[in-house]
Amino acid sequence: MADTFRLTLAQLNPVTGDIAGNAAQARAAWEAAKAAGADMLALTEMFITGYQTQDLILKPAFEAAAEAAIAQLAQDCADGPAIGIGGPARIDGRLHNAFWVLERGKVVARVLKHHLPNTDVFDEKRVFEPADVSGPYRIGPLRIGTPICEDAWHPDVAETLAETGAEILLVPNGSPYHRGKPDLRLNLMVSRVVETGLPLVYLNMVGGQDDQVFDGSSMVLNPGGDLAVQLPQFDACLEHVDFLKTPEGWRAQPGTMAEIPRVWEADYRACVMALADYMGKTGFSKVVLGLSGGVDSALVAAIAADALGPQNVRCVMLPSAYTSEHSLEDAGECARLLGCRLDTVPISGPQGAVGDALADLFAGTEPGVTEENIQSRLRGVILMAISNKFGEMLLTTGNKSEVAVGYCTIYGDMNGGYNPLKDMYKTRVFETCRWRNENHRDWMLGPGGVVIPDRIITKPPSAELRPDQKDQDSLPPYEVLDAILEGLVDREQSVADLVAQGFDRATVKRVEHLLYISEYKRFQSAPGVRLTPKAFWLDRRYPIANRWRDPS
Repeated sequence: MADTFRLTLAQLNPVTGDIAGNAAQARAAWEAAKAAGADMLALTEMFITGYQTQDLILKPAFEAAAEAAIAQLAQDCADGPAIGIGGPARIDGRLHNAFWVLERGKVVARVLKHHLPNTDVFDEKRVFEPADVSGPYRIGPLRIGTPICEDAWHPDVAETLAETGAEILLVPNGSPYHRGKPDLRLNLMVSRVVETGLPLVYLNMVGGQDDQVFDGSSMVLNPGGDLAVQLPQFDACLEHVDFLKTPEGWRAQPGTMAEIPRVWEADYRACVMALADYMGKTGFSKVVLGLSGGVDSALVAAIAADALGPQNVRCVMLPSAYTSEHSLEDAGECARLLGCRLDTVPISGPQGAVGDALADLFAGTEPGVTEENIQSRLRGVILMAISNKFGEMLLTTGNKSEVAVGYCTIYGDMNGGYNPLKDMYKTRVFETCRWRNENHRDWMLGPGGVVIPDRIITKPPSAELRPDQKDQDSLPPYEVLDAILEGLVDREQSVADLVAQGFDRATVKRVEHLLYISEYKRFQSAPGVRLTPKAFWLDRRYPIANRWRDPS
């Protein structure tokens, strides 16, 4: 009996719905594993279909195509290492999230997911059926137990596998990023290792899928919780891991030890990867955005340049009579520093035409928010026209603070196909701009050095829709607003909780009111990258018509 086992880990980026392309990725990884003398290639959860499929997996033709692709993969890869690959499995009429084990041209095992997550962005109970815990399977000299993703977040599956003879645990995942997630995963997987006394392989996919980003960060732990292998965050890669049988059991030999970035870099990388993959996976290569001379649009332009290359980013300045000279200068300097094209399209003419058209109807009324919103909507019309004409996806630039309280114009500055800042509060926008000016990485396609002029970061924020307008005229200071929103949204705290922390009750109640009445805007807003466990969309699902208010 051999006392060594080589396992190739495929930390790759599958595309949801691209069954043929995902199968091709699997074949290429298998060829590399075969060339490296591996005994088995491991791929991630639901790899053949991409993840998450949501209700797409309920379409019988799609599910059948996925299973057929796995069967074909088994035949095509019969003369080399075994393959473990995630995909659907229909058994006795019940659809399961499964891990298929292929060897010598055949399916030798199908491990079925036991715990189906139904929290945060997950609602697997909607599409899959839970299964009893599957036992370990043998590949060569090794008995492998496979808890599928959520199964490893609970102690029972791993303990059952250990009790039924598993010698290592291989955990295939589709685990999306949020701030602090790598540490959370590590702590949980260490618990499974301590409880079972077995080595554990945590294998996660990479890539953006709609609002979610899968960040890799795969790892291998030995008994005692010792880290033997740490794969990079966000990078696709293959890693050949050697296991050695010792008197104490199987042990992983040391391999790659990549450094996991700190959260400022991780958040920014998530924004860049999410945009790049959203564009690539939906068939777009170029973007357009309104560059106002403000901090939000400047950061979106930087993210776009880093994701797509400056040559694929069109910035448009849309000045009105209220646009300051320094905003024109700042937008021009930001575009120059990033190397992006900047076009200028004044809205004064269209604004005057709309004013004339409405003059009789609006006679006797005072100018106000309606006229301000007309400016924003005219900008939206012009940007959408450019998007349509040149095939460039329009990026919207509202941050989480604005989206939370409705400080944005529906069918105006909310227009767009994607929002890179949707889950980033305004105070973090400022700090992220500073971080980007001070840091450059190989994965950034934009230039190094300062790319967002300091004046954009330091000047008081303004929508510039009326003379001398400042955001603080309509909202609490952002450091106060964001702290209240983090309490109400991210921590689901009560009004009384926040008042006890020292916030003015009237201010908290006003923010709560704005948060609830703006739900209809968020319901119609563009998707955007998820950075926290309480992003607007799947993480936080509130009714639009809602009369409840916290009485505390």
